[in-house]
Amino acid sequence: MSGSSGRRGGMGWVAAAILPVVNLALALGLSAVVVILVGESPARALLLFGAGAFGNAEAVGYTLYYATDFVFTGLAVAVAFHGGLFNIGAEGQAYLGGLGVALLCLGAGGWPTAPVVAAAIVVAAAAGAGWAFVPAWLQARRGSHVVITTIMFNFIASALMTYLLVNVLIKPGQQSPETREFAPNTWLPQLYDVARSWGWDIGRSPLNLSSLFALAAGALVWFYLWHTRWGYELRALGHNMAAAVYGGISPARTVIVAMSISGGLAGLLSLNEVMGVQHRLLVNFPGGAGYVGIAVALMGRNHPAGIMLAAILFGALYQGGSELSFDMPTLNRDMVVVIQGLIILVCGALEHALQRPVEALLRRPAVTTD
Repeated sequence: MSGSSGRRGGMGWVAAAILPVVNLALALGLSAVVVILVGESPARALLLFGAGAFGNAEAVGYTLYYATDFVFTGLAVAVAFHGGLFNIGAEGQAYLGGLGVALLCLGAGGWPTAPVVAAAIVVAAAAGAGWAFVPAWLQARRGSHVVITTIMFNFIASALMTYLLVNVLIKPGQQSPETREFAPNTWLPQLYDVARSWGWDIGRSPLNLSSLFALAAGALVWFYLWHTRWGYELRALGHNMAAAVYGGISPARTVIVAMSISGGLAGLLSLNEVMGVQHRLLVNFPGGAGYVGIAVALMGRNHPAGIMLAAILFGALYQGGSELSFDMPTLNRDMVVVIQGLIILVCGALEHALQRPVEALLRRPAVTTD
């Protein structure tokens, strides 16, 4: 019997590794049907998509640039999810992180770059954590559902950003709702500049130092969740609240800490967009990355390693989809969004739909010995 149970446990790990691949294959099959319906060749579309996302160093740089945003928001969703929480507010938390970073950069024109970057990391995380703290406190102390409050806070953050950029922070003499450009000493270094100084030519792309911060964030989240007492308390609470309370874990404190960390991770997205690429604060700079992070976390099984891979996939969808719509005019931007939506639907919202069939195919009859 022990051999049988061991086989089942191993089968569970295999299913967890295979299921995302099966889901992706199904999503690509459905996307091929869409391409056929508009009169194009799925094979040609797939080749153009792959070339657009990974065909050269510059394309890879753009893919990783998009993926950086999704790593931060995917990690944010995953941390909350391990505690039984569903943080829908990464978009709003990124807004507040960007606001904090922009105010810092606007006032740090004469600082050296290294202190600005260090301060920006702290400010972005603190602003995002602060915006997540209120919904966390409302759930922990007043019983308000965190899904509802974080969605509401997304709209509040968007309205606040629009008001500030139109009436307060807008550059004098212009109509576009954005701040003035930051001083160059506050920009994050571009990785192609760093690579060129080492004699490497990786093409020009928006990829910048924040991608390395995203990798570091993934490592820290992994360490926090599986190698600290606080991470154990968070996972215990998400698995069984009654047992966690019986073990002496405070649900209110754990919820507030988890949501604050989640919000801080979402706020770090602003390092990539505000400091690394735009060098100014724009309306809607997160571009929906907070919502894509939900699908990234689900497809990545809420594990930092899986989130990295899923973020690269969705980064490829953004970059490859843009190139695809350019090279195949029949597949306009709206059709590309439909294809992206199918992949998000199957790989995110319906990720467990094929779990039982996959496990049934992998399950072998147990061999019992007398």
